[in-house]
Amino acid sequence: MVWKKFPYPDKAFDYTGAALKKNWPRLHRGDREPFPADAKVQEAWRAYHAGDFGKAVALGVACGIDGYTAANKAAAVYATYLESDDERKLELLAEAAKRCEEMQAAQPDNANAWYLHAFALGRYSQGISVAKALAQGLGGKIRHSLTRAIELEPAHADAHIALGAYHAEVIDKVGALVGGLTYGARKDAGVAHFETALRLNPDSAIARIEFANGLAMMFGRPRLKDAERYYREAAACTPMDAMERLDVGAAKEELED
Repeated sequence: MVWKKFPYPDKAFDYTGAALKKNWPRLHRGDREPFPADAKVQEAWRAYHAGDFGKAVALGVACGIDGYTAANKAAAVYATYLESDDERKLELLAEAAKRCEEMQAAQPDNANAWYLHAFALGRYSQGISVAKALAQGLGGKIRHSLTRAIELEPAHADAHIALGAYHAEVIDKVGALVGGLTYGARKDAGVAHFETALRLNPDSAIARIEFANGLAMMFGRPRLKDAERYYREAAACTPMDAMERLDVGAAKEELED
């Protein structure tokens, strides 16, 4: 397939040589991914952070299980932000989710095998409609994988963001009563996960974007001013890599609408 180019190329996102390890704690504050020992896996991550998502997927998959996290994150971010073909988008997300399941079998204590499984299924669900995804039982799989990721790594800010979004999406689609009784979705739990994510990763644009979306979905008009504030804060964040630049760009577009 032809991969679309990252629209905001920036030399600051090229973490060549020792720069990758030096900046790793900040780059991976959200997902808590350990720095890889394998030089080939490091190259997959360099491609990911620079926005060469197709290369990151290819390099990551070629490394086997140890490279799957880089490949899966690259595929999911690319599908979310850059792929315009709906069928191809769903295909990328389904492939990433399948690789995550392979990781779960081989490395059951790898938090990102569970987090990225939920992330890919969550974006897939949005692509087919959240209501349809809930009917297919995907909601339970997403919640289980996120819960497992947080059990393995309580400081996984990105998993807290995603679990907050789960509560918000379910309540938005089926209502607070059915959402609570059937899917365990609660407004207070959603807010708590978003707040935890921001505490763990205070520089995160996506935490603010998803918190804003969640407030709008769960509370509507009474919390729209708070949602707008989080969008403004997200738009003002300083991106450290391609994904963060796409997040900041999304916040700016939302404010312009």
